[in-house]
Amino acid sequence: VVGSAPLTRGELTKKVWDYIKKHGLQDKTKKTNINADAALKAVFGGKSQVTMFEMTKLVSAHVK
Repeated sequence: VVGSAPLTRGELTKKVWDYIKKHGLQDKTKKTNINADAALKAVFGGKSQVTMFEMTKLVSAHVK
């Protein structure tokens, strides 16, 4: 979703949001929810929908 180059946490968050916006994955009725496509499902632990706050926690699990 964001590539394999090292990023700061801020850059990582920006790239994830850019991906979400580019692919129209923010829920249309409840804006605080993110609907995962196949790539984000891998990041979100297989979940098809997460909240913005839950997303931050799940993405952090992939950061070293």
